[in-house]
Amino acid sequence: MSQKDTIIRHRLIIQKLRSNSSSFEEIQRKLNSEADLHDYESMEKSKRTFQRDIKQIFSLYNIEIKYDRKQKVYAIINDEQDDYSERMFEALDIFQALNLNRSIADCIQFDTRKTKGSEHLSGILYAIQNKFVLEIHYQKFWSASPEKRTIEPYLLKEFRKRWYVLAFDSEKKEFRTFGLDRIQLMNIKSVKFQFPQKLNSKELFKDSFGVITPDDELQPEEILLKFFKNQGEYVRTMPLHESQEILEESGDEMLVKVKLAPTWDFMMEILYYGELVKVIEPEHFAEQIKNRLEKAVKLYEN
Repeated sequence: MSQKDTIIRHRLIIQKLRSNSSSFEEIQRKLNSEADLHDYESMEKSKRTFQRDIKQIFSLYNIEIKYDRKQKVYAIINDEQDDYSERMFEALDIFQALNLNRSIADCIQFDTRKTKGSEHLSGILYAIQNKFVLEIHYQKFWSASPEKRTIEPYLLKEFRKRWYVLAFDSEKKEFRTFGLDRIQLMNIKSVKFQFPQKLNSKELFKDSFGVITPDDELQPEEILLKFFKNQGEYVRTMPLHESQEILEESGDEMLVKVKLAPTWDFMMEILYYGELVKVIEPEHFAEQIKNRLEKAVKLYEN
């Protein structure tokens, strides 16, 4: 069986056990039904192979599966899957849906918004892993012509269907975030650079929403938001930030707390909800949102 088939089998086992604890026979029926649906070769395997799958699932995805001898079922007892594995499984779910042996043109519709820059992903990732300097021709939206920049890439980050690279700008002598859709040309140089020993690039975005990191003027703070008309259910199922807490629920209102830097990206997210959310604290952020909404209203007064 190929590596792809093994990953698919792992995914199906995890899906089944995340849904409910199951016996070996129930798991086999799940595997067989999916094999029939997608015209895969039989996925039914021996218990010995299944035990090997359990070990691999723990090793690869940090998901621990144990057998309950009393209930005679297998169950997930520890599920700490990382972002990389979750995204890989998400892509696999989409692949399985698109791989159905039938016409799907009338059954599925994709987001038609498309951004540029994904062609640079593999090259930038290679440069990050091997610590190679990049030379890019970068076209700012507000500039007439592209600029040649020499950067040291540290981290690829996705936000709202766009990809960005966090890099040290050799000329500006500071860290900046570059949108891949604005990179016109890219050259991987043979020159290597050294990562700063104390830098944890992912930690830079820990207190952020989006791709803008905190600075001297914008530091992380507790932000209280009141959502109306069941809009809180959307942020319950897709939290605004990893720090999110639901403090109160009453009727169709929900009080939510997050701790992050109120950057431009986060302001735009709050404005997206319009009249369905109110900033309770801090006062200065509530005032910023109010001013933005007032300016928006003035656009329609003439």
